[in-house]
Amino acid sequence: MEKESINKVIGEVFNEIGDGIKSGNFGRKIKIGLTTLGGEHGVDEIVKGAMLASRKYGDFEIVLIGPKVDAPFKVYEANDAEETHKIMEELLDSGEIDGCVTQHYNFPIGVSTVGRVITPGKGKEMILATTTGTSSVNRVEGMVKNAIYGIIAAKSIGIKNPTVGILNLDGARQVEKILKEISKKGYEINFADSLREDGGCVMRGNDLLAGTPDIMVCDTLTGNLLIKVFASFTTGGDYETLGYGYGPGIGEGYKRLVSIISRASGAPLICDALKYCADAAKGKVFEIEDEEFKKLNKINFKDILSSNCSVKPADTNAKEVQAPPAKVVTYAVAGIDIMVLEDAVHKLWENKIYSQSGMGCTGPVVLVSEDDADNAKKILKESGFLS
Repeated sequence: MEKESINKVIGEVFNEIGDGIKSGNFGRKIKIGLTTLGGEHGVDEIVKGAMLASRKYGDFEIVLIGPKVDAPFKVYEANDAEETHKIMEELLDSGEIDGCVTQHYNFPIGVSTVGRVITPGKGKEMILATTTGTSSVNRVEGMVKNAIYGIIAAKSIGIKNPTVGILNLDGARQVEKILKEISKKGYEINFADSLREDGGCVMRGNDLLAGTPDIMVCDTLTGNLLIKVFASFTTGGDYETLGYGYGPGIGEGYKRLVSIISRASGAPLICDALKYCADAAKGKVFEIEDEEFKKLNKINFKDILSSNCSVKPADTNAKEVQAPPAKVVTYAVAGIDIMVLEDAVHKLWENKIYSQSGMGCTGPVVLVSEDDADNAKKILKESGFLS
């Protein structure tokens, strides 16, 4: 080993020792809780997941919260789901455990979970941001925050510069526009490129199967559905086996490491959900959260969201826009979100360009004549419809 490499290893060891002394955790394994009540496959199945994790991974300790069981784990006894969550919160808040895997937990608005799946196309891991909880009551703002939460989770498990793709859903183009504005202002985002010929960071269904980006951004309900499909597509749906679960809840200022699994989760998935939670704890997920939001707040992240996501009141004095004389429209302008598609058409009408809305294979399009294509794209870009 070269001298520089040896010095680097020694430096990392001393840093770990220093961190351990500072935190009071030197020589102590990460400790992850697991609640055992509420699963559709019973307590024994959940305990089996803990046993698998204990044998497969030796770098963290597991404790159980639920009824007493015959297993080599410390058990904090509880009689129902409500009591397990009360004990879980006490253990997290006291620092007795570093994180906990549980089911059906209510997060506050602003917090949602970042899932992790194994994609069937190439067996690649992919982060789904997000899978349960509510980042924002505004759909677009929520998806933008989901992208940030995904970056935080990815960095906590060692992906230093994760690629980010946006699933082609309603609002995706607005999310793309906002994320690119954030990136231009100084918050680094490494955008993925679709595997399809037309490329771009708005991802297709093909990209879901292949795991094109490290982080797939979606709305939470879609993410919830997707993680169920990825987890149980080999079993018929009633037993989730693949992936790492719905993941840790993340949101600005939130400091309880609570990771979610489904009530349909089986032992193999529970095993890896425990590992995901432990990795996030070891990776200091909440320190990364603080660092990322510090960077975002420097570029006035909240103002960017407010200016792009607030609902604008209807202009009661606006005149109805009349379409100019019809033309044959064969040129498709892509990249406009479906939620503002008709507004884009009317903007071109205001500028005496005939256009129609349509739906192409990559999503919504504005159709114009070949002669008007360049001018139409310029107007739409200047008006904020295209990024």
